[in-house]
Amino acid sequence: MTLRRRMAEFGFESNEDYEFQVRALFAARIDHLRCLAVCGESGRRKTAFANALAQALEYPHVVYHDFSLPEAPGPQVIVVSAEEQENPQPADAPLSHFERAVVEACAFSEAARTVLVLDQLQAADFRDQMRLNGFVRTHEWAMSTAAVRANPRHLLLVLISEQPLYHSLARVSYRVWTDARGSPFTLRPQDVGLGTDASALFEALAALFDALGGAPTPSEFARILDDLLHQVRTEDQLRHSLFGWTEHIDRAALAAPAIAQLLRRVVDALSEWLGAEEVVVGGDPPD
Repeated sequence: MTLRRRMAEFGFESNEDYEFQVRALFAARIDHLRCLAVCGESGRRKTAFANALAQALEYPHVVYHDFSLPEAPGPQVIVVSAEEQENPQPADAPLSHFERAVVEACAFSEAARTVLVLDQLQAADFRDQMRLNGFVRTHEWAMSTAAVRANPRHLLLVLISEQPLYHSLARVSYRVWTDARGSPFTLRPQDVGLGTDASALFEALAALFDALGGAPTPSEFARILDDLLHQVRTEDQLRHSLFGWTEHIDRAALAAPAIAQLLRRVVDALSEWLGAEEVVVGGDPPD
């Protein structure tokens, strides 16, 4: 099964096949931790990509931290002996949620493949990005009184940010673009179990998707095709179906005058294929 299909099973569907990018990341000869910077403008789609990739690659451990979530420290209860009261020692500062995630990922990586997903890095303190850069380069996470090390053979860092990463951190990362984008529509009627008599419809759809910027994903097209077979009979209904099921199609593009003729062509081809009579909404009823 391809990586694209595996990732779709875990909630991330795309026309892009990320096999090459993943292979390039793991084949690279580097002396620092492998670090994947997930890029794109589609917000939480990047988060969905990171989770689906980790699941598709069957990582036993996935540690996740979101910098945009507020810290919620609980009450700290410290029990000390009478001797400790007489000779107090400086207490270690409590670890932040971020530091706990790093320490946990390092511990898991000692014996098993582990992904550490650090999301919404734009909300992190800039000093955390600097520390993270040092961690990637040295494999070591230093704390006030101790340090932990990551196993570079097992640990993969995945970084997600809505703003550019700290320059030095970006330089040690392999970038991947995850926005939904269309690819040429190459499906033929026989690919979805239809006869060649539907060729004119598929040609009209190919012209429409090309003008809109690319084809829907397989599951998106399956839903659109089902609408075409059972629901869509007008250009406006086709607009609703395309916008309703396709992630990358812009609503304004569907309303553009240049698209109207292509929508009409699809509806005409559909009517001819189905052998349906044109229904005029609001017209006089037949005698």
